[in-house]
Amino acid sequence: MSGALSTRDLLSRCTTPRELRRLEREQLDQLAAQIRAFLIDNVSRTGGHLGPNLGVVELTIGLHRVFRSPQDTIVFDTGHQAYVHKLLTGRQDFSALRCPGGLSGYPSRSESEHDVLESSHASASLAWVDGISREKHRHGERTWTVGVIGDGALTGGLAWEALNNIAASKHRRIVIVVNDNGRSYAPTIGGLADHLDALRTSAGYEKALAWGKQHLLSHGTPGRAAYDALHGLKTGLKDALLPQVMFEDLGLKYIGPVNGHDIAAVETALRRARMLEEPVIVHVITEKGRGYKPAEKDIADRFHAVGPIHPETGLPVAPERFGWTGVFADEICAQAATRTDIVGITAAMMLPVGLGPMHEAYPGRVIDVGIAEAEAVASAAGMAYEGAHPVVALYATFLNRAFDQLLMDIALHKAGVTLVLDRAGITGADGASHNGVWDIAMCSLIPGLRLAAPRDEDTLRGQLREALDVDDAPTVLRYRKGALSEPMPALRSVGGVDVLLDEACPSSPAKVLIVGTGACAPDAIKAGGRLAADGISVTVVDPRWLIPISSDLVDMAADYDAVITVEDGIVHGGFGWALRDALAESGTPVRCLGVPQGFPEHGERSQMIADFGYDADGIEATARGLVNTVAAR
Repeated sequence: MSGALSTRDLLSRCTTPRELRRLEREQLDQLAAQIRAFLIDNVSRTGGHLGPNLGVVELTIGLHRVFRSPQDTIVFDTGHQAYVHKLLTGRQDFSALRCPGGLSGYPSRSESEHDVLESSHASASLAWVDGISREKHRHGERTWTVGVIGDGALTGGLAWEALNNIAASKHRRIVIVVNDNGRSYAPTIGGLADHLDALRTSAGYEKALAWGKQHLLSHGTPGRAAYDALHGLKTGLKDALLPQVMFEDLGLKYIGPVNGHDIAAVETALRRARMLEEPVIVHVITEKGRGYKPAEKDIADRFHAVGPIHPETGLPVAPERFGWTGVFADEICAQAATRTDIVGITAAMMLPVGLGPMHEAYPGRVIDVGIAEAEAVASAAGMAYEGAHPVVALYATFLNRAFDQLLMDIALHKAGVTLVLDRAGITGADGASHNGVWDIAMCSLIPGLRLAAPRDEDTLRGQLREALDVDDAPTVLRYRKGALSEPMPALRSVGGVDVLLDEACPSSPAKVLIVGTGACAPDAIKAGGRLAADGISVTVVDPRWLIPISSDLVDMAADYDAVITVEDGIVHGGFGWALRDALAESGTPVRCLGVPQGFPEHGERSQMIADFGYDADGIEATARGLVNTVAAR
């Protein structure tokens, strides 16, 4: 039957889980191969999370054959491994994946009733499972709640808080699938990883014990007596030879380890879990990047996330220009060479945030705490107490998860800790959870904190050095994703404020000050040049340090007829609002440009910035409007 089908026929038929369940067992491996071919072909064109999805093909097929989504609720942790889930629930047009009007790179409720958790911040899924299943149980609903969580996400404390509560409820229908590939972005670290490694190697041991149990119990009362005696020996051996099975110690039933690339084995394990009628862990072993040689050979992260690539080789279509992360990586190594107090901290993303070279040069001075940003920041306070100057490198969006520690552990204790925020501002394709737009507004609430937004390579290097010299307060550096801006040398500096463009026109109806911060400086200069060419007096400055507001900037701004602030972050409570408040008594009109309050969806960064009105065109239009208002007075 299946032999007559074309390459895509099986996948094309499986647009609902019901159709998937109608396939014969012998057709499933062919379907898995078609899904992998589809992913490689499509994600190589658009970019996206390739490795994680190649690793969960059979697992996702098994989930949708055993459970009845959406009646049974499937919650994906992080969500970067949900492409296969999208395919099997009717979303098979990947031509505009992560592009405007196309599919999101993560679960999205607007796309499908099968999607639940949209946030792509790791370790939260089990709390959702806890909450969903509680309400189901309270209303007498008998459907299942399934959480799919990677071993990397289990390094986050939130997951264990949820597990503690789930384990205490014996009558809820919960299945937790631990997708164990030994990696998050990179190889998973820590005690949990060591424990799962031990479980992976214990399969033969468990099979032997299971055979012994069956054999002895088949011999009636004497056999049972022998089994009871040996069962105590088994427990002793397990304690002596293996780490205790932590899930069972929590009171959760445990099934596994299971070969996650054997669909029959996955289905069998999941069906066994359903029979237990209580919370159960199914431990599945998978390989990130499975079935695609370039990904399997990529030691760094198994093609966790890629841009457009040549599918035959896995090589990028266009080589990446040297970016902000590379400059940070180079400068932190240079500083660490002369300052032994500098210590790097990362939360499971050593390579993406640029701490890899420092780890290679000084392996004892870079700590990976796993997916645990709060731990990273709180432990940094402890290191600072002992005389270190920790540098915590995170994606800007993930600083949200450590706000309390930044406030109460670092700022309250006046700890000299530097936080370096990669992917700050609009990141584009990864969508709402990954846009790093809240950090400026959030950090403005923290007493004593200083925040810088470098505009080019020289200012990034210089401001990192300045931050490392602060030993009695938190310092933060933020920079955008992608390639570096061209150099923008200052014409002069006024206090700590760099003047980037200064054009006086005697016949100008008004003097305009444009404050272009960090990644927004190039567009501010471009807009200023257009205004000057049209006879408008304009000055473009970069304050360099956004928090606290510079008194030099306030004094300068008070001499202008209109001020425009431009920031690659949320406007509400951001830098522009702080400057506007500082200028309230002067009466100078201030317009604050940036990201409106809300959750920016996925799209192209440049187009999103244009839509929000803080590209060069938007800055220019705002300035002209202000000039007309001033002239009309």
